[in-house]
Amino acid sequence: MVHKIALFNHKGGVSKTTTTFNLGWMLASKGKRVILVDTDPQCNLTGIALKEETEDDEARIENIYNTHSNIKTGLAPAFESQPRAIEAVDCIPIQGQEGLFVLPGHVGFAEYEVTLGIAQELSGSIQTLKNLPGAISDLLEKTANKFNADYILIDMSPSLGAINQNLLMTSDFFLVPTTADFFSVMAIDSLSRILSKWCSWARMASANPILKEAAYPFPEFTLKFLGTIVQNYRIIRGKETAAFQTWIEKIENTVTYKLLPVLEQNNLLLPKQVYTEQGMNGSCTLTKISNFNSLIALSQQHSTPVYALITEHLGQTGIVRENNQRKQEEFKTTFSELAGKIIALSSSYAISA
Repeated sequence: MVHKIALFNHKGGVSKTTTTFNLGWMLASKGKRVILVDTDPQCNLTGIALKEETEDDEARIENIYNTHSNIKTGLAPAFESQPRAIEAVDCIPIQGQEGLFVLPGHVGFAEYEVTLGIAQELSGSIQTLKNLPGAISDLLEKTANKFNADYILIDMSPSLGAINQNLLMTSDFFLVPTTADFFSVMAIDSLSRILSKWCSWARMASANPILKEAAYPFPEFTLKFLGTIVQNYRIIRGKETAAFQTWIEKIENTVTYKLLPVLEQNNLLLPKQVYTEQGMNGSCTLTKISNFNSLIALSQQHSTPVYALITEHLGQTGIVRENNQRKQEEFKTTFSELAGKIIALSSSYAISA
């Protein structure tokens, strides 16, 4: 059974795409079959995964988009009333890591936002648009079955629109990447207010007989919270700077006193013991990841995680190379531990459920 994990924060610039790529690669390196799903119209994940450096690369990507191998064309049968059923997408294998695939994004995916929003009002239009709320989930399930995937990681756009509402509420799990700053604190506070509304909608949708009998039935509501990731902070002499440490504490406090009570009220939390067994603190922090610095540009250039870049990729010598290689080992350990926690948390819930 596949585990669908949404990476969601409606604040941009919190490294959702970077986390999705590095975490997916690490899960695959642990023997899991993983599909990275790019639902952000900016398509940054697709660009990283498919390597867009040369004119030949661009021609190769253009050829992919002339097929049905992307999120928009995969959903077209439902959203554009085409006379065929939704089928599994032909995901693209990511070079360098066996068992890792990308379901490419599409700039035009955002065109479906308004129609989906109308369908999700569950009002008089529901009979006409009944196949839309369950379409995305149906596409992902069929694609996961085709590729025998263990995990689907969904890289979401920074918005509170209908598409993100649907993606989050039809996932099995979600985690919230954050950065150590004021705006991430605001975003968590905002998320705390919107989640109850979305959960109420999802429960109504999953119980609605019209949606249950649709060509693409709306799935049962089973969403659970995995935790937060705090990242992109600066390290000096082996620890966070005082300013970053202050914001990290504020993020964790906001999660503890504002987000977690909402999650508990809506039954989105795993049993407390499950988090404790993974060494997570009371604010459900999965991990803290410092700034990647120059490694991030090299990672994107070579379509390789920061921790898997080789000496030729670094193109450096002496103390600079040694420092970066030391950072790579730290990041490798961090993402290995993060992947291990994700596997343990999702597996323990599957067993208990």
